[in-house]
Amino acid sequence: MGRGILKVATCQFAVRADIRRNSRRICAYLAKARRAKADIVHFSECALSGYVSVDYDTFEGYDWDGLKEEAEKIVALAGKLKLWVVLGSAHRLTEPNKPHNSLYLIGPDGEIVGRYDKRFCTEVDLENFTPGGRFVNFEINGVRCTLLICFDLRFPEIYRELKKQKVDCIFQSFYNARQKGPSVHTDIMPQTMQCRAATNYFWVSMANSSGYYSPYPSCFIQPDGKIAARLRFNRAGIMINTVDISKSFYDPSARFREMAMKGKLSNGPGPIKDPRSRNRTIL
Repeated sequence: MGRGILKVATCQFAVRADIRRNSRRICAYLAKARRAKADIVHFSECALSGYVSVDYDTFEGYDWDGLKEEAEKIVALAGKLKLWVVLGSAHRLTEPNKPHNSLYLIGPDGEIVGRYDKRFCTEVDLENFTPGGRFVNFEINGVRCTLLICFDLRFPEIYRELKKQKVDCIFQSFYNARQKGPSVHTDIMPQTMQCRAATNYFWVSMANSSGYYSPYPSCFIQPDGKIAARLRFNRAGIMINTVDISKSFYDPSARFREMAMKGKLSNGPGPIKDPRSRNRTIL
């Protein structure tokens, strides 16, 4: 692909506790992405490991050796297919430290080149995971990218900081699935990501797990906040979309964004020397 253009494969499937089953699904999607000539393949939160507290109760007795074995297979396949891969998985720490909830960044040379650890964990997450504390930014074809996970979206300060770091595209992985039925997440999660995209002018790939019940599917969002494409509810699938940073989108705050980020929260010239402005109780 040309400079400033990035072909993204966003994937979803029903993640389970079975690491080897998850691995087979991931490897199958890598092959499909290669045939579609994607540059990078994006998977959901804990796509390989399964999600503790949902797919299994605790990490007690967890098959860490099996997880490493399957991760190595995926890394090797990424190298064989010359793909970048964003892979969600638990990452073991030295006991008694709890694992990280992570996204491995795998390069097309078949090596892990970075790992993002979920910065903001939910209260349930904190029972099982150790939060991380650093960004993982990288560049492909002149597109500056970063990684985030699920609950991070609740903190707009993260996105403002990434804007300062001149990020173009966010790969954010979610696990809102295996729920008992409809939830408020249908009405707030994609919409919040649309807001994060539009207020900061980001491209966004959001990859969610599927399966009964997933309140929203994986989506691809433009810098104006529009959802350009999405997968089907509760169905496994892959979609191919293109980031093109040469394109222009509606961005009414562009002229004033940097000023606001520096703490000036009005785009007026300064205090108005008019008594009718200062007196807030008159008509």
